Amino acid sequence: MTSVEKILSDLVAFPVLGGESNLSIIHWIKSYLESFGVITTLVPNEAGTKASLHCRIGPSVDGGVILSGHTDVVPVEGQNWTSDPFSLTDKGDGNLYARGACDMKGFLACCLAVLPKMVTTNLKKPIYFAFSYDEEIGCLAAPELIEHLKASYTEKPKYAIIGEPSMLQPIIGQKGICVLHTTVNGSAGHSSRIRQEVSAIHEAARLVLWLEQKMNTLIAQGRVDERFTPPHSSLHVGMIQGGIAPNVIADHASFFWDVRTIPLDSINDILADFNDYCQERTKQLQPTFANFKIITEAHHPPVPPLNTLENQSIVHLVKTITGNKQVSTVSYAAEAGQFAEAGFESIICGPGSIAQAHKADEFIEKEQLAKGVSMIEQLVELLK
Repeated sequence: MTSVEKILSDLVAFPVLGGESNLSIIHWIKSYLESFGVITTLVPNEAGTKASLHCRIGPSVDGGVILSGHTDVVPVEGQNWTSDPFSLTDKGDGNLYARGACDMKGFLACCLAVLPKMVTTNLKKPIYFAFSYDEEIGCLAAPELIEHLKASYTEKPKYAIIGEPSMLQPIIGQKGICVLHTTVNGSAGHSSRIRQEVSAIHEAARLVLWLEQKMNTLIAQGRVDERFTPPHSSLHVGMIQGGIAPNVIADHASFFWDVRTIPLDSINDILADFNDYCQERTKQLQPTFANFKIITEAHHPPVPPLNTLENQSIVHLVKTITGNKQVSTVSYAAEAGQFAEAGFESIICGPGSIAQAHKADEFIEKEQLAKGVSMIEQLVELLK
């Protein structure tokens, strides 16, 4: 087992799901870093049950590179795994199987495997590690981690490489995302009184149709970006609840929905238009039922899109250290948009395929893991 495989084996043994305490894995990483003389900083949550970590390897000068990853993974419950998801398994087919092997402990393992080379090289520009928690439930920790990192060093890093699995292809664009919960408060009654009461289910259905129509309107207005699939912002309702019986007018209904925006569109603008429509419905229906109301709450803060330009120097840098000259975009959200919003030239690039993420028998190819190590070694060579 190579050094990177051994480290990955240790990392995947921590079954830290999004939303759970990650102190076990983050303290393991902290101890590993400190064994090489690296000074680390933890950024705990308010309750002290979780923590992000950042550190610097190299001189205190402007222009360094942040290597960013998350420590949490998605659940395995209900999935048909053929091996222990929290034990790295080599089945002899060139792949290494475990939850998080691909998304994205493989990248963390590559960073840690190259650490000995980093600390023994006379770097002219610094390398930073920035490892977060709760990425899988909404990229929750990254904003605080980023601000803490910026405030902790007198110099300013220039670049951020977010190691989500991309087969080491430079990813210059991602969609933004916001998950929301809308609740409709109507009036209960006999179903024969549909004109005298206000059905929360009927009103929720109107809101769902409005969201679909808003998506279609954006497309009709030409707000498309062919780099993405689909090439437009999407509005989707994934869960809906309401009612107690077929012949009872529902006094309550709610639904979860998400907005995934291309860089051209603004999540806040879409939400403002939705809230305007909700206010219109409220004014129309309160004369019938005074307590009618619609409440929409964000399930987590919006995650901004990423829109790195092909002529930005981060793109040239990542092309150089990977040898991959073709750039691409992704429709999922990641912490790259948050790093870009904070002022760093940002890009997604990491070993493994996103097609393996979140599924049973998740794996990373040994070849990809080796190439991930090579990418970071090339970064070290470039910065010395």
